[in-house]
Amino acid sequence: MPVIDAPESDACYLALKARDARFDGSFFAAVTSTGIYCRPVCRVKTPRRENIRFYHHAAEAEAAGFRPCLRCRPELAPRAASWSTEDASRILALQAARLMDEPDTWKHATSTASAGAPSVGGLMAGIARKLGVSDRHLRRLFEAHFGVSPLQYQQTRRLLAAKQLIADTRLPMAQVALSSGFASVRRFNDAFSRHYGLNPSALRRARSVPDGQGISVRLGWRPPYDVDAMLDFLRLRAIPGVEQVADGEYTRTLRLAQGEQTRVGWLRVRFDKDRALAVLTASDSLAAALPTLINRVRAALDLDADPIAIHAALHTAFPSSDGVRVPGTLDGFELAVRAVLGQQITVAAARTLGKRLVAAFGDPIETPIAGLDHLFPTPGALAAATGDELGRLGITRQRQAALHALAQAVLAGRIALHPGVDVAATCADLRALPGIGDWTAQYIALRALRWPDAFPAGDVALQKALGVGSAHAAAQAAEGWRPWRGYSVLRIWHAMERGTST
Repeated sequence: MPVIDAPESDACYLALKARDARFDGSFFAAVTSTGIYCRPVCRVKTPRRENIRFYHHAAEAEAAGFRPCLRCRPELAPRAASWSTEDASRILALQAARLMDEPDTWKHATSTASAGAPSVGGLMAGIARKLGVSDRHLRRLFEAHFGVSPLQYQQTRRLLAAKQLIADTRLPMAQVALSSGFASVRRFNDAFSRHYGLNPSALRRARSVPDGQGISVRLGWRPPYDVDAMLDFLRLRAIPGVEQVADGEYTRTLRLAQGEQTRVGWLRVRFDKDRALAVLTASDSLAAALPTLINRVRAALDLDADPIAIHAALHTAFPSSDGVRVPGTLDGFELAVRAVLGQQITVAAARTLGKRLVAAFGDPIETPIAGLDHLFPTPGALAAATGDELGRLGITRQRQAALHALAQAVLAGRIALHPGVDVAATCADLRALPGIGDWTAQYIALRALRWPDAFPAGDVALQKALGVGSAHAAAQAAEGWRPWRGYSVLRIWHAMERGTST
């Protein structure tokens, strides 16, 4: 099983001794004398150097026979996210991992299993087709990058997700099993016990939460993280009725599709800066989809960013913006609609249009949070909206055509707006729609597709900050910031207090 070799392992040991949170999730320390693997931030006494092996991924440590630490809890760590536009093989492997991280794929693997053992054969073949490569080639790249097979990787993801639900919530074991992609409690208990040597019920330690108050879980990040910049960005764009930022918390309503089922509810995120944690509380109505929601929130708040790699490229140009992250989205279609509404107008004007759209076409919902009473409109609702109805909201004909085409493309499955899709192909498909140009496509790639090198070069504020007068010149000026140009965009907008960018 691949182990991090010297001298990198020596650097890992120094980070482990210092409990350096900047490396949390970038590697795991497996202790041969205990059979346990830990995060770099674990508070236990640092083991002797000769008793430790270092792995880049939790799946590697588990495939080597190590069990997750019950104290530092590896399932809370930010996920490894090392991108490089110069390494096509790594990009393919990471895109495959992103698609495999989606809980919907866990259930697919279980449904195609035999004798209770999950199989990812059909799943990997489908992912390979989406990425335009052969199944065999993708498996080879995946194992070369992650050090484990796709099956081992997915098994670790499912079991760690289940471990978090067991420790942090009071969900029934049957619901934990199903949410983690297992077909039955018996199969879940068997897999968990064999893999970790523990009965799942032994991990129960969460306090009971009053009914209606929601379910809370913790999500880690690597510092530095500029929480205030993230909240300011979300506050400026918050659509009344759907979301709000108040008292250092982000709250919103949500429609969450999972397979053929759709659940609606609300969520709240509170930031614990001292512990580098985001505390997510979700309504009971979203409990069955909690692993999916955790994935979405991690992406929406950019909790898995790799600050060390990003700062190596951008710190010289933006020395005071190291903690600025790229806000994502909980719903790719919603983000795309908001991008269309915000074309060539101010943030405040786009917010006003969004408020009108929600009031006219969003479904009402009851929540315990004052001011949150609507869901964002569905693709079906906007596809059925007439030009007159949209026009009365102040939406121009060009944007009406773009919204209709976008909604119809998403409804028909011609365009998917989530991390892991082919970014170049998706951007080309978006630009082929009426009323959607490169700026909008790049903005969607930046926030919905989570592409770190997305660069809306046509943005006026961006060009002004770079001292250029065209999109081509802006792209040339930012060439040295690859593959993190998306982070340079947020740093520029943050420094200029945005103004005309959506």
